[in-house]
Amino acid sequence: MTKIMTKLSIILLLLTYIMSSVKSQHTLSVNNVVPSRTFEIDYNNNTFLLDGKPFQFIGGSFHYFRALPETWQRKLRTMRAAGLHVVTTYVEWSLHNPKDDVYDFTGIADIEQFVQLAQQEDLLVILRPGPYICAERDMGGFPYWLLNKYPDIQLRTNDEDYKLEVAKWYTVLMTRMQKFLYGNGGPIIMVQVENEYGSFYACDEKYKVWLRDETFKYTQGQAVLFSNDGPGMLRCGKIPNVFASLDFGAGDDKSIDSYWKTLRKFQKNGPLMNAEYYPGWLTHWQEDMQRVPTEPIVTSLEKMIKDGASVNFYMFYGGTNFGFTAGANDGGPGSYNSDVTSYDYDAPMTEAGDPTDKFMEIRKMIGKYFTLPDVPVPSPVPKTSLPDVQMKPISVLMDTNSRRLLASYTVNGHTPLTFEALNQYSGFILYETKLPKVTRDPAQLKINDLRDRAYIYVNRQFVGVLSRENRINSIPLSLTLGDELQVLVENEGRINYGIANDFKGIVSDAVYNSMVLVNWTMTGYPFDEYERVNNLITHLKKKYGNIPRTASAKSYLRSGPTIFHGEFTLKQSEIADTYFDPTTWGKGVLFINEFNLGRYWPLVGPQVTLYVPKEILKVGVNKVLMIELEKAPEDGMIKFTDTPNLDGN
Repeated sequence: MTKIMTKLSIILLLLTYIMSSVKSQHTLSVNNVVPSRTFEIDYNNNTFLLDGKPFQFIGGSFHYFRALPETWQRKLRTMRAAGLHVVTTYVEWSLHNPKDDVYDFTGIADIEQFVQLAQQEDLLVILRPGPYICAERDMGGFPYWLLNKYPDIQLRTNDEDYKLEVAKWYTVLMTRMQKFLYGNGGPIIMVQVENEYGSFYACDEKYKVWLRDETFKYTQGQAVLFSNDGPGMLRCGKIPNVFASLDFGAGDDKSIDSYWKTLRKFQKNGPLMNAEYYPGWLTHWQEDMQRVPTEPIVTSLEKMIKDGASVNFYMFYGGTNFGFTAGANDGGPGSYNSDVTSYDYDAPMTEAGDPTDKFMEIRKMIGKYFTLPDVPVPSPVPKTSLPDVQMKPISVLMDTNSRRLLASYTVNGHTPLTFEALNQYSGFILYETKLPKVTRDPAQLKINDLRDRAYIYVNRQFVGVLSRENRINSIPLSLTLGDELQVLVENEGRINYGIANDFKGIVSDAVYNSMVLVNWTMTGYPFDEYERVNNLITHLKKKYGNIPRTASAKSYLRSGPTIFHGEFTLKQSEIADTYFDPTTWGKGVLFINEFNLGRYWPLVGPQVTLYVPKEILKVGVNKVLMIELEKAPEDGMIKFTDTPNLDGN
């Protein structure tokens, strides 16, 4: 009996241990919230379900690639303080895959860190991987090298080359994202399939279904697949068995009701969702800064909340198109409008990430219908003005030093080649040829398809400008100028919404009177390797003992776009966000401490200042480089102010 009791005791102890282990493992699973997490749609009751419970949300767009990673967490926390439940981001293919078979998920491309920070700040995530994103980014987020590798590629269609590259990219991207899907324990509740496809000129049903299945291969029901389109674009935009959402801005109740009614023609049941609700709008160079008043934004938000809709603000934080990343829009036949560097968007948060009056009014409305988190609204980050900095002209793009040290290549060709054919992402290409003898004076130079802006020189002397934006494609040339033609073409950003394949450079023949010009020399200045600039500066210092300034800035610019260099010194206490103010300059590109801050163009505006985040400044010597194309003040001075000027005032 004692032996039996002993055996029973041992069995009971084992059972207790096993049950304890099971309970412990169950508790661990609950803490990791893996098994019980679900985000799905209850079509019968027209609602989202988060872990089985009805869920209505307010979200906001913030693209990680438009802010420095050191600032992501603060900006996400500011969004949560507004009462947002969700942050929405595009994924920019070209950022992560800048060259064929080259991938980058570090620094500003560290999307995994961004998603993790969102989860830490109690935000769910909506992922929009494209592969086309529009977003006022160069080529809509597509990598330019697709046009080099496949000159005839049909983007966003069932084209086999295109699908091959998308599938290859998704293998890299989506395997990284799978662990962040809501059902797998992460914050990603929705994943977009394509992007406003109904607005595209093609309506390829096979492609839409293929991309749906390619995306589902990685999501496997652990997040909801969705599409989004304008109310009038659903006929082509709706994807079979994919949840459809809309995008639209503020309007009266009747307009909003009509949008929902249109949606119901294509999707009989399910929750209502405005995936892009516009509190502001995009801005192009040579037009006014787009401003949207707060009152209609808040009123329409309340209307949609009462309708039971979930709403995502596009944008809640806009940020900056650093470098050459800004895109352009196609406004119709022959029309081209390049986007400004700032993506402030008149959003609820400024380009620096500060809350605005619009932010506070939106927060108040959200708080009327949802419980606000116990997260204080952050104060604006400090801004500073800096002493003026003198910029010295050090080299003209077309001189011997620049050709040897700044250029990435020089090639010859019978006809001019595009940026893409030359495998160049952005920057500038110098096209040169000999002008034939003619008997009419002045002769006429005409380039029917120029993309985008060309500075015309004859015998290294500036003659004038051709402009795709302003539809100026010809210029008279006096025979007295000489016979050596230089055409410096600037890529102002590939179209992100409109035509599919926006090749850059001299795309058509260049005609001189009635003769097609041939036998070209092409020199590329992509400015994607700053080491070339350092080599130029080192060479000049060795040759002259210091950076020379042997002539005025104006005399330099008459011979071609000019590289200007300057320095300023900072103490730790002086480092803060600031704004570069090139009011007295013309048009160009700014680098500080080897970081490309983007394009400036105060001559036309509306944007005048460029945002300079404090994270690129440093204690000690800070180096400034400008590629100035058109105009410089005689004294060569630049300013840094504590106030942005996006309206050209």
